[in-house]
Amino acid sequence: MAMPHILVLGGIPRILQKAAALGLRITNYEKPGVFDPDVTEYCERIHLFDYQDIGLVTELTRTLHGQDPFSRIITQSEIGQVIAGHLNTALGLPGNGSEVTAVLHDKMALRELLNAKGIGPVPAARRTTREELHAFAAAHGGAVVKPVMGSGSLGVRMVRSPDEVDEVWEWIESYGHGEFMVEALLEGEEISVETFTLDGLHTVLAITGKETDGGVIERGHVIPAALPVPDAEEVAAFTQEVLDAVGLADGVAHTEIMLTESGPRVVESHSRCGGDRISKLVELATGVDLEELPFRREVREDFTVPPAEPRGAAAIRFLRVAPGRVTGVSGVEEARAARGVAELKVYVDIGDTVRPEQWSDDRRGYVLVHAATREEAVRRSRELAESIVIRTEPVADVAAVSMRDVLAQAHEVLDPFA
Repeated sequence: MAMPHILVLGGIPRILQKAAALGLRITNYEKPGVFDPDVTEYCERIHLFDYQDIGLVTELTRTLHGQDPFSRIITQSEIGQVIAGHLNTALGLPGNGSEVTAVLHDKMALRELLNAKGIGPVPAARRTTREELHAFAAAHGGAVVKPVMGSGSLGVRMVRSPDEVDEVWEWIESYGHGEFMVEALLEGEEISVETFTLDGLHTVLAITGKETDGGVIERGHVIPAALPVPDAEEVAAFTQEVLDAVGLADGVAHTEIMLTESGPRVVESHSRCGGDRISKLVELATGVDLEELPFRREVREDFTVPPAEPRGAAAIRFLRVAPGRVTGVSGVEEARAARGVAELKVYVDIGDTVRPEQWSDDRRGYVLVHAATREEAVRRSRELAESIVIRTEPVADVAAVSMRDVLAQAHEVLDPFA
């Protein structure tokens, strides 16, 4: 019996290897500028083109599907979700359709949907004027300004008082992307909920604790989060209500939540695994491989969502590097050999130039630790991250780049349907 034939949008070798190891037949779409030749051994076919070209991707997929039908389209990337949803609807394939993926990709659309249904309402508005932003921040005691589409905290700024509005507004005007929203600044403990949905039923597999140091870029994560059982149950029920409201039918989801004095509030939600290696934290702490689950579901007709079994705790901590030219890197191998280290990455070398952090991809490395307890995992990840010393010297030309530049480097547009 032939194994199912799946279409994977994007995908790195680690993820495609998991699909191939299960025997799935893989057709892969990738953009030429980010293609990794190591994926070749895992795929039957690879098509290199801009799969955000809606007309082209629709015609190609319809043709390939007519010759050798796809059982499902799977993607772990953010932009891949809206393409997969569009193709599912256009070709009648199973999974989340275009309406679901469009709402999850558009943060303002998600906020408007939840507010209309009374699910953790948060005041919000689409692009405003400088004067309206002043009034909004004054009325709500602060604000968050962010693009309606995107990920990794790209283009997100906090306004903690009306005095900061003018500086944030000037930054927005010069940043190179005009479609943004403003919403009330949420205060409290931030977490994320990692789920898998099967036939519209949502299973909570892990709740992730976050450290942001009061900013928008995450400094670390830990599973399990430090939540009492009643609070964890409330969060799980709230997340399931959110995903029901969106109409999520299938697959992995990552929902970011702020625990406020008024109850849980959604920050954003995505029909994919969380970034920042959260899927690895889930695997170490529960035994469930979120990256593999969508593929395993295709292989087994009797598939059920596996239970999360406590296996200690896992934490990740991101390295801090001052902007400038790197003059020295030390402590890496000692940290890599330390007890409990599951992964360690450093993305800079001597002579590289480090720009100021403005989104998640500007972080220059991490340490990921598995330990017996949450407290030990957090402590060990922090200590080991601090033991890695990356020295820099100031240079005159180090500056943040515009969103337009970042998207060009990633070969992406935020809204392929625009």
